[in-house]
Formats: sequence, structure tokens, C-alpha cells
Amino acid sequence: MSPTTITLLFLAFAIVSFILEKIPLGLTATICALGLTLTGVLDVSTTFSQYVNSNVILCIGMFVVGQALFETGMANKIGGLVTKFAKTEKMLIIAIMVIVGVMSGFLSNTGTAAVLIPVVCGIADESGYSRSRLLMPLVFAAALGGNISIIGAPGNLMGVNALQELGIATSFFMYAPVGIPMLILGIVYFILIGYKFLPEGTGSSAEKIEKQRDFSEVPQWKQIISLVILICVILAMIFEKQIGVSIQVSACVGAVILVLTGVLSEKEALNSIDLKVVLLFGGSLSLAKALDTTGAGTLIADKIVGLLGTDPNPIILLLVIFIVTCTLTNFMSNTATTALMVPIAVSLANGLGADPRAVVIATVIAGSCAYATPIGMPANTMVVGLGGYKFNDYVKSGLPLILVSFVFCMVMLPIIFPFYP
Repeated sequence: MSPTTITLLFLAFAIVSFILEKIPLGLTATICALGLTLTGVLDVSTTFSQYVNSNVILCIGMFVVGQALFETGMANKIGGLVTKFAKTEKMLIIAIMVIVGVMSGFLSNTGTAAVLIPVVCGIADESGYSRSRLLMPLVFAAALGGNISIIGAPGNLMGVNALQELGIATSFFMYAPVGIPMLILGIVYFILIGYKFLPEGTGSSAEKIEKQRDFSEVPQWKQIISLVILICVILAMIFEKQIGVSIQVSACVGAVILVLTGVLSEKEALNSIDLKVVLLFGGSLSLAKALDTTGAGTLIADKIVGLLGTDPNPIILLLVIFIVTCTLTNFMSNTATTALMVPIAVSLANGLGADPRAVVIATVIAGSCAYATPIGMPANTMVVGLGGYKFNDYVKSGLPLILVSFVFCMVMLPIIFPFYP
């Protein structure tokens, strides 16, 4: 059996397994990586070098830096600021979406949602507003905000890695020209239209909500240091070229300082590292490497381009990639979807001789548009019971937001990142 055929079989296995989720996502990716090695498609050094890829290290460092804000209660304190702006329901929605969106741009978007869901539930219960009208904007803002920077979501780094492999320079705010306007559009959407689709129920009172932790005994200096370290790490990443320190090193230095100063214990730092994401990331990069080196990715791209006709317009390619990725991400892990689609998107762009940046960014953005189902992303699932949501509630609120995101990307991406500079 040829290496190309073997790679395509493992790709098919990954797609089916990611959709069914009978096997943990990280284990599926690892099976693919080991299978490709055992069959000789990849050598051992190539396979395991993906697990210590610089962007995997960046992901690990930021897990620790972000966790410090959660462990010290600083994230709760920032989230509590919403109460100062909550004069009406619409103002409360705006405040929630702005704070969650900005925090998600620099911390784990799922982690941000998990921390602020109890905060918002408490605000809803105290103010008399319905939980169901606040929680959905919160989780959607977490997804939208994840597109502000390259560290907002694991899928973002997969896009960055793909471009770096092609020798294309990337930056900390590479996604921001699209991500920031999309967050603003998302907020405007909920204020003008989206709030009409939100259900009126108050949520299930029987549903248990994780109580907010009491951070009153956490020394204030720990909260301050956690915030200062995060800000310093982000600034170091923004000015990477000027200071001559890679963003991966900056993240790791920040993580080490947090442990050395006692803000986090060694155990807390290690527990903050999500091994599922690391295994999924490393294994998916191995599969992507196999798709590239065996020509399997090019083969898939050629088939798709052939279906689009002779000399297809890159805009049509962008449209197809966005729709396919967006459809998949609403029924399987958004990180897994991005991992599968990014190498295919790169092959498609290369097949047309087009600059791959617009296609890669469209794939990453589409991978975050998991608004139409309660299983599209972890944060969606977290609020199903608390908000008393039904499947159709996500469809009603999420599909129009997906459409808004789709139209914006189709118009702006070719302008910001021209196919043929």
C-alpha cells in the first residue's frame, strides 16, 4: 500500500473518530501519529518533533499563565466589572460580551467562559434578568474573542504553524484585522437582532451550578502579579521582533516566574496544562506533515479544484472551505476540525498558486463558528441546562451569526490578504 493511500486512510479514520467521539480526541490524533510511524510514512524523529513543536510549547506556556488569573480570582474580579455597567438588559449583554470577548483573546476561551458563567448566573439571579438571555451571548463572545490573537484558541496556532511551515511571517495579532471587527459585529448583532431570538425562560433551577470560589483569602499581591505577568507576556509577544525574544520563550518565562514567585504551585501549574489539547495538537501536526510529504493533501485539493471546474476563482475556494469547515465544526471539536482542514486549505491555495493566508485564516475563523448546535464547542454545552436551552435555540441565535461572519469574511479577507499580491 502506498504512503499516500495509508495517509488518506488515517485521515478518514480521524474524521470519523472526531465526529463520533467514541475515542478521546487526543488519543485519536496519537493513534494517527503512531500509525503513520509504524507504517513507515513518517520516521520517528519527524513524528515526535511535532509534539515539541514551538507552537505546542507556546500553548503549554499560556495554559500556565492563563491559569494564574483563574486560580487567584483575578478573572472573577475582572468579570465582576460587568455589574457596574448593567443598567438595562442590553447594556448588560454588551458589557458581558466585551469583557468575555477581550479576555478570550488572551486566555483560554473555554476557560474564560467556565469562570464567568457562575458570575453571570449570579448577576442574573440578583438583578432579575433571565439567565437564558445572558448566557448565550457570553459563550458566543468567548468564541468570537478567541479570534483576536494567535493564542485565543488552539486552532489559531495550527493556522500560524501552517503558514510558518511555508515560510510566511506571522504576528501576534495576525487574526485581529478580522477577529476584532467580527467581535464588534457579534455584539451589534445581539443588540439589534440576536436578542429577539433569545428564549425567555429563566433556566433550570434544578440544574446545579458550580459555586463561585471564595478568593477572599488569596493575597492581593498574587492577583496583581498574575495580571502583571499576563500583560508583560502579551507585550513581549507583540514586540517579539524588537526585543529579540520568541513568543514561545516569553510564555515559558512568564510561567516560570509565576511558579518561582509562589503565585502558582508546581502542582497547580502542571495541572493547568491540558494534555488533551497537547496530544491533539501534536498528533494532528503529524497527520498534517504526512498529508504534505506524501502528496495526499495535494491529491485531495486537486479533486476539490476539479469539482470546482477549470481555473476556479479563489473566492469560490474560500467559500467552499468556509462552508465545509463551518459545517463540520458544529458537530465535532472545533480544534479537531481546524486541525483537519488547515492542511487541506493550504494545499488548495498552493494548487491555485494563491497566497494561502486568506484561506488559512478563513479556515480558522470558520472553525470557531460553532454557534448553531449545543455540542459545537464546550462552552455551548456548559450552559444548556443553566439557560434552559433547546437545540433550536442555538439554531435560531447561531445561524444568523454564522451568516454575518461568513459574509464579512468573504468580503474582507480577500481585501486584507489578497490572493495574488
